[in-house]
Amino acid sequence: MPALKPTHYTAEIVWLGSVMTDDRNELLSPERAMLDLTFGGVAGAFHAGLTRESCSRVKSQYPKGTQIKNERQLSIVSQEEIDLIAAELGVETLDPRRLGATMVVKGIPDFTHIPPSSRLQAPSGATLTVDMENRPCQFPAKSLVVDHGDAAKAFKPAAKNLRGVCAWVAAEGRMAVGDTLTLHIPDQPAWAP
Repeated sequence: MPALKPTHYTAEIVWLGSVMTDDRNELLSPERAMLDLTFGGVAGAFHAGLTRESCSRVKSQYPKGTQIKNERQLSIVSQEEIDLIAAELGVETLDPRRLGATMVVKGIPDFTHIPPSSRLQAPSGATLTVDMENRPCQFPAKSLVVDHGDAAKAFKPAAKNLRGVCAWVAAEGRMAVGDTLTLHIPDQPAWAP
């Protein structure tokens, strides 16, 4: 019996990019028409690699700087949630290049809360495994100030529960703008201790 079940939910890729700089204030991702995904993520990207140094997000498990599996190869956000953040900030739109995102999708409701270990699979067979919700941080706010001035300083609270997910490459292949990703979720009941 399969441990992952396909759902009727799909998402269209509407934007692709990847942070290519370690300048955390600029955080500017060049837009791309497609990405060739390898087990190391997106070649040359800031978050590429099979392993990474632990950070504040996992400080309860590892001392800062410990080498761990890189489950943060990609940052995926939904257009619907970007629009909600923009509305909360009182601005018309947010440029995904300034969000530290690798991918923007549309079509899956409450995208940030899809179950950890879910898969997003492209027609090419390229597949991403969702690690968990990507918590808001101050870096997008610093970059968004260029476009939105002081309104961008409220990004972190505005993006709470709307920041999308982090993911890693489970099957290599190409993903392109316009591709439809199918959501597969773990076939298990919700944890209820």
